[in-house]
Amino acid sequence: MLALKMPWRLHMGAAVAMLLGLLAAGQVAAATLDPAVLPRIQAATFEVVAAKPVNDPLKYDRPLPLDLLPYQERNDKYYSVGTAFAIGDGRYVTAGHVLQIGIGSLWGEPSLRDAAGHVYAIDKIEKYSKQQDFVVFTLVSPPKVAPLEINTKPTMNDVVYAVGNALGTGVVIRDGLYTSDTPEDQDGRWKWMRFSAAASPGNSGGPLLDKDGKVIGIVLMKSANENLNFALPIDLILKAPDHVASIDNREPYQLDIFDTVDNGTFKAQFDLPKSFADFSATYLKYKDAYADAELKKLLERDPDKLFPRGPGSSRLLHSVSPLRSFPALITRNSSDEWVYAGRAAGKVPLADNGYIMFGLIGHNFLFHMRKPDSLPSAQLYGDPVHFMDLMLKVGFMTRSVGSEKIKITSMGKPIEDSLYTDAWQRHWQVRVWPMPYANSRIITFSLPVPDGYVTMMRFSGASEEHDETIDMRALTGFIDMSYDGTLSQWQDYLKSGSLLPQAFKDIKIGIDYNKRFSYDSKRLSLSFTPELQKIDHDSKLTLGFSYFNDGGHTVWDITDVCVLADADDSNRVNIERHVAPSDDLDDGFKSEWNKLLHKLHPYEGVAYSGDDEMRIATVLGTGGKGTPTALYTAFYGVEGTKPPEAMKSKLDLLTSGLRILEP
Repeated sequence: MLALKMPWRLHMGAAVAMLLGLLAAGQVAAATLDPAVLPRIQAATFEVVAAKPVNDPLKYDRPLPLDLLPYQERNDKYYSVGTAFAIGDGRYVTAGHVLQIGIGSLWGEPSLRDAAGHVYAIDKIEKYSKQQDFVVFTLVSPPKVAPLEINTKPTMNDVVYAVGNALGTGVVIRDGLYTSDTPEDQDGRWKWMRFSAAASPGNSGGPLLDKDGKVIGIVLMKSANENLNFALPIDLILKAPDHVASIDNREPYQLDIFDTVDNGTFKAQFDLPKSFADFSATYLKYKDAYADAELKKLLERDPDKLFPRGPGSSRLLHSVSPLRSFPALITRNSSDEWVYAGRAAGKVPLADNGYIMFGLIGHNFLFHMRKPDSLPSAQLYGDPVHFMDLMLKVGFMTRSVGSEKIKITSMGKPIEDSLYTDAWQRHWQVRVWPMPYANSRIITFSLPVPDGYVTMMRFSGASEEHDETIDMRALTGFIDMSYDGTLSQWQDYLKSGSLLPQAFKDIKIGIDYNKRFSYDSKRLSLSFTPELQKIDHDSKLTLGFSYFNDGGHTVWDITDVCVLADADDSNRVNIERHVAPSDDLDDGFKSEWNKLLHKLHPYEGVAYSGDDEMRIATVLGTGGKGTPTALYTAFYGVEGTKPPEAMKSKLDLLTSGLRILEP
């Protein structure tokens, strides 16, 4: 994920507030500025605007209370995103990050608007510097205005004026002092001007004037640590080469499986002039290529330390499958060890025994949806509109209007719908939904599971869909989950064909209610009848997956088969695969393996009591010669108290229908 360091760039949660209130500020008179120059300043200064979406695909739980917005805001057909000004030769300048709002935008191309409300389309991008954060461009059918005069040698400690637009209501001029110069952060390649005149995000791209109303700089950003603002000297814009777009920025990159950030340099150059559409497409080509390269570099930096290698990997590769109701992300912690991370933060009920569990890991929202009993798997997997409507019942999606938050109840059809196969041959349904009012998108990666879905979700800024998508693709290979559902849900799920993971290709599950249950794979064969345990629609099957070494390769495969009499009944049979510990593992692994190897308690086939239930277990070897590398435990548990003889009889029934096929 590109952690863009952009002036006044806010996180997604504040994006809408920023874009709807960019220029809110009261008009302040600058007493020492000659009133005669004000009309010229106003005529040469423009608002940068983007058209509000005409159609809204979203639905809400009630009508939007737009009357709560200020009159100007609710009646304006445009969003105000910054300021621009005329600098001569039919050319105009604004901050680079202001025009970048239009790259990949759901609002279309940005335009300029004058004080009279006339809107002018951008014609050509003439020169651009991402590092210095400016763009020079021309307009289609430009207005006849006199450009602002230029002063390339301003005097330190003189009075200056920051100029910007306030939601289309006119030019706001605020005074202060030109206090100092400071080197730019990356390499000190030039010096920013620091000034004390008040400025808001709406001033981005506006002129910084001297006491005579001449341009000395372009207002760009606010100081993070003090009440000062930054401008780029106008001289640097004038001296920048024409017909060149230059990019040379340190752009931190992060992937949520690591707790470190890679500080790469996004560097590119391409020819201008270009139309805004061609400029945007070319910029995205280089930006996306940089993101691809950074992700590749991050994953290839220490291949010997990347899971399933590196510290902590051995522990995960030798652990018993955790039967989890909520997905986990395999991450490298601050101790440089690979661990399972993430847990559910809440649970929201759905109709017909459904629910959604949700949590947050890094930049990712994770969900486990148990679908309503009345909803067939094929309908859930094949209808993204219904899927997202169910997800929205969590209530995490709201639209702020004035002081109120309006719940979003439907997002309509996705604009993208595809399939992605991860490193473990699991097939994720990838959907993208637009949020036009926020100039953003929602991206979901959803993995069909027997009882519904496991979903990873992110919010994407206008130009960041590629960055977010490649990160999510990479993360799919580090997502761990169990496959869980009632036998009825399993029967429905197993009809899903191409959506089933490759691991299911060699698995056969037989369900004959009240008669027989069977599970067959290349590793084991299990079957039992109701004499051992009830078999009906509500009986529950959980297949636990683990990452482990098989024939010199790490695989993701089933290592735990657990069948409950029903979802609310603790009576269960459980078959687990255990792996001989490697030398680097701690004594806990070796002690447990010794118990298995010698059938010590609790694996000696003798009933015992624990947690208000009776339990009994034994060990089955792989049948090979010498010391086994894997062993299986056969476990039976029943609620309450049962005679030891009855428990032994149940265990005999279980083992009589169990064969270990692994050599």
